[in-house]
Amino acid sequence: MTDISQPYHPSPSAGRPDDRHADTTDFGFRDVPLREKKSLVRNVFDSVASKYDIMNDVMSLGIHRAWKKIFVNELGPHPDLSLLDLAGGTGDISFGWLRGGGGPAILSDINVSMLTVGRNRALERGLVSGLNFLAVDAEAIPLADNSVDRVSIAFGLRNCTDKLQVLREARRILRPGGRFLCLEFSRVQVAAFAPVYDAWSFHVLPRMGAAIAGDRESYQYLAESIRMFPDQETLADMMREAGLERVSYQNLSGGIAAIHSGWKI
Repeated sequence: MTDISQPYHPSPSAGRPDDRHADTTDFGFRDVPLREKKSLVRNVFDSVASKYDIMNDVMSLGIHRAWKKIFVNELGPHPDLSLLDLAGGTGDISFGWLRGGGGPAILSDINVSMLTVGRNRALERGLVSGLNFLAVDAEAIPLADNSVDRVSIAFGLRNCTDKLQVLREARRILRPGGRFLCLEFSRVQVAAFAPVYDAWSFHVLPRMGAAIAGDRESYQYLAESIRMFPDQETLADMMREAGLERVSYQNLSGGIAAIHSGWKI
């Protein structure tokens, strides 16, 4: 299937907020009503979609490209394996999977604007064969149990309302022996670097977002969302709680980002 459908939404009881509160959750440093977060996040990515790839280079000084290469190698592309790329956005992970010799892939995202950019990029690169597109809420994935070999999510989990539910869904659709991998900004492990990183995130990045994308507020949110995301050990514990096994992680660039891995045994 190559059409982009409307997002599939879970029922109100499909998950629970990460902070265990009944009616609020985080949106950056703000507490917002639980029911509003998805629309707020969607507005952010509607705003930044056309400049997303440029701003990824700005946010990471281009290092995200090296991180993604490591991440795709960890996925282990193989013609006999299938991939669901959650929050796949403009397609970098799906494209890397296919170029690496991986089998059928589904590029999915809750945001249709981002997914449209991803589809256009796939067409430009001649990567449509073996690639499907699906607008989907990662908290309620409309795929059967035990249906894919790999599930990936790169720089997307921190924007999800109920991260534990996303992890449970990833495990549900994995085949036994399948692997879940998450690439995400994480907790810096080099204390001396933390002040520089904070200055970059909260002072330079929003200004560059205003200059390049005409949107300071969205990039302020993106910086704040990184700080609100669980640290390496907390995310590993959440993966275990979701039923994933042999959970591990590796830090990238001193913990600016990390790759988490878990298996369905």
